[in-house]
Amino acid sequence: MANQPSVTLNDGASMPQFGLGVWQTPQDETAEVVRTALAAGYRAVDTAAIYGNEAGVGEGLKGAEGVYLTTKLWNDRQGFDTTLRAFEESEQRLGRRIDLYLIHWPRPDLDRYVDTWKALIRLKQDGRVGSIGVSNFNPDHLDRIIGETGVVPAVNQIELHPRFQQKALRAAHAKHGIVTESWSPLGRGQLLDDPEIVRIAGKHGKTAAQVVIRWHLDNGLVVIPKSANAGRIAENIGVFDFRLDDEDLKAMAALDRPDGRTGPDPMTARF
Repeated sequence: MANQPSVTLNDGASMPQFGLGVWQTPQDETAEVVRTALAAGYRAVDTAAIYGNEAGVGEGLKGAEGVYLTTKLWNDRQGFDTTLRAFEESEQRLGRRIDLYLIHWPRPDLDRYVDTWKALIRLKQDGRVGSIGVSNFNPDHLDRIIGETGVVPAVNQIELHPRFQQKALRAAHAKHGIVTESWSPLGRGQLLDDPEIVRIAGKHGKTAAQVVIRWHLDNGLVVIPKSANAGRIAENIGVFDFRLDDEDLKAMAALDRPDGRTGPDPMTARF
C-alpha cells in the first residue's frame, strides 16, 4: 500500500488521506480491529474520548510505527484548563503521541469553544501535539476562533458523503486552507444500494463502498470509514488501483440533497 495518498496540512505536517474510524467499536474489540487494519495496510486511526476505546486503540498500536493518530476532546471537557487535563488523559490512555487533536463539537450554547481552541493552541505551541483542528464546526464557528486567536485549524472533520456534500462549508475550508475530513463517509450504509453508485461500481469492477471511498479521495477529502469486520476492513482499503472518471464524478455530484444529513446538526446538538 505504498501508493496511499497524503495531504499537506496548513501547519506543514503530512496526514494520510485514508484511515480507520473506530466509532462504536467496543473497547474489548478495538485492539484486534486496529491490528487487523494495520495488517491490511492502514496507516491512520481516528478515535475520540467519547468513543470509550482510546485504550484499545493504544493497545492495538503497540509496536507500530508510522501510524497517524487522531483523537478528540468531548463536550463536557471544554474550557481552557479542562481541555489541557482531558488531553493528558487521552494521551495516557493511548500511550503514544497524538498527531491530531480535535474539538469534537462546537456546542455554541456552552460558549466555551474559543477558550478550548486557545488550549489546543497552547498544546501545539508546547510541542505536545502534532496538529490541531476541529470537528463539526460551521463557517461562523471557524471565523470566530480564527478571528479571536489568529490560528487557523488544520482540519475540520464533518459529516460528508455523496448525499450530503457540504459544498458551501468545503468552500469556506478552501478559503482558509483547512483540510476537510469526512465522517460517516458511506452515509451510514444508506448509499450502498443507490442505483447510480451500483452502476459505477459495476463499471469499475468494484463494490459500492469502494466507489464512495474513491469519490472522497478524488475530491481531495480525508476519509475514515469505520468497520470492525475484517472483510470490510480489507474491502475499504482496496481503492488505490482505480480512479473515477469525469462522467462518474458528475453523476455522483448530482446525488447531493439538502436533506442528506444523517447525524446531528452542529447548531442544535446538545449532548
